[in-house]
Amino acid sequence: MNDLITVQGVVLSAMPVGEYDRRMVLLTRERGKISCFAKGARRPKSPFMAASGPFVFGNFTLYEGRSSYNLHQAEITHQFMELTKKQPGIYYGYYFLELADYFGREGIDGKDVLNLLYVTMLALLNEKIDDRLVRCVYEMRTMTVQGMMPSLYACVRCQKKVDETGPVWFSQSMHGISCGSCPSAADAFRILPGTLAALRYMVSAPMGKLYTFSVTEEILRELEKVVHAYLYAALDRPVKSLDILKMMLL
Repeated sequence: MNDLITVQGVVLSAMPVGEYDRRMVLLTRERGKISCFAKGARRPKSPFMAASGPFVFGNFTLYEGRSSYNLHQAEITHQFMELTKKQPGIYYGYYFLELADYFGREGIDGKDVLNLLYVTMLALLNEKIDDRLVRCVYEMRTMTVQGMMPSLYACVRCQKKVDETGPVWFSQSMHGISCGSCPSAADAFRILPGTLAALRYMVSAPMGKLYTFSVTEEILRELEKVVHAYLYAALDRPVKSLDILKMMLL
């Protein structure tokens, strides 16, 4: 057996392979997104059964084979089994995992995305936080982590700092906000001061305080309009779990 390595991560997805094995996709702090085989994980008494499913956070000890990693040992730190009993929270959870999978790459530092997923799963379990707001926050912070944050502090035309109390427009095509003194783009629409404040909080708040605010229904609808469209424009393929989430919300 090759030298063992231990990584901290979360199981993004798992699928059956052969009669008893599972192929897992892990997002790890140390090595980014990697694939891993858990041999015998589908056997009733396998020590890997509980650790090889989605939403499992833990420490995974692996050894490297000829073409992939193989699971040697797993220590579960948090499993988020409570999500399976929460509707439609579980479908939001699957969507968040798939979005992390979409942007994940091997060999990159996965710390920020891993931390974001963890605090987001906790937020989904918090009955005081609207799942729609959790989705907006997760999507916008994901774009920020990926270096694709829209301009939210200065006008995209004149580059002057924009005050939250003044008239502000958001443009998808211009990738950010414009002030009241500059001509707006054809697709621009005016947003409320509270919407701009919420967007700025989403991209800048410490991870541990990311879900410690609330908004009115009017602002939440504006956030959905801004954030969802901005994310969709960055994707080059459909996210299957999002289609399932939409069906469950009908």
